[in-house]
Amino acid sequence: MKKNKGLIIVLAVVVLIIAMIVPKYNKLVALDNDVDAAYSQVQIVVKRRADLIPNLVNVVKGYATHEEETFTKVTEARSNVEKAKNAEELANANNELSSAINGLNVVVERYPELKANTNFLDLQAQLEGTENRISTERQRYNEKVKEYNKEVRSFPMNIFAKMFGFEKKAYFEISAEDEKVPEVKF
Repeated sequence: MKKNKGLIIVLAVVVLIIAMIVPKYNKLVALDNDVDAAYSQVQIVVKRRADLIPNLVNVVKGYATHEEETFTKVTEARSNVEKAKNAEELANANNELSSAINGLNVVVERYPELKANTNFLDLQAQLEGTENRISTERQRYNEKVKEYNKEVRSFPMNIFAKMFGFEKKAYFEISAEDEKVPEVKF
């Protein structure tokens, strides 16, 4: 009889511990998924931007055939965006692409007839809209990372996080230069 009573107490303690762990684990999984989903959105809009760039470059190339170095930098930066595997690499590639776009804008300034081209104007408008989307999605991603990191680092959740391998996530950071939307001059 005493043996059964001791077994029941042990089982009750085990069930209580499991009842405490499962909701905390599920919350961490949900937050982790939210961060991943937000990062995916950042990737989508940065990829959209990278996909717009070749069209813009081709329009500009038609007017400025001797600006090969600028076009090469844009192409390389775009390629780095597609190769990025995490938030830090994507942020660095995005910074390179912004710098390359600024170089492209300098080329555009030299060709007034280009600034009147309908295709160019349309691509510039799409690029500007995409820049705004990138900013919005980066902000959403960082908000999700903040919420996740707060849980992962707060007591007692940090104990469960460590137990199950949930680690702090990196924010999507950009350079000070990239904080400005690329200047679009007409």
